[in-house]
Amino acid sequence: MTALPKAPALVRTWFGDARAWDSLLLEVRTPSAEGFVANIVPVDDLAFEGLSAAELVARQEGGTAVSFLADERTLTDAERPVLAVRVLRRSHVDEQPFRVVPAALWSVENNISTGNMDWADFTRSADDGGVFRGF
Repeated sequence: MTALPKAPALVRTWFGDARAWDSLLLEVRTPSAEGFVANIVPVDDLAFEGLSAAELVARQEGGTAVSFLADERTLTDAERPVLAVRVLRRSHVDEQPFRVVPAALWSVENNISTGNMDWADFTRSADDGGVFRGF
């Protein structure tokens, strides 16, 4: 079975549009106005086609605090809302996945990875559709 990195990953789970994936990577790798960029490892492997958030958590257990899924919605929606998944979970806290636009993905990765902010800081700031667009 193909292994996932121990670092925060952006895992492609839908393979219907290669250009959309390339476009997403460009957006995610573009620094913010302040110069911040997400520290993620892109994973483009058919072995992860259809991978769910729960499967990601199980496969990356003991690794990173957060990773991201580029699923069919991500790669077909004009806003490219990536699914943020809390990998290193705390049993007493509800840390359900939420969506984040590529331009704000750095904020989630940087702040969750360093422990600077809590998962709830992002979920509370998401819109009614569950998409985080920044603070």
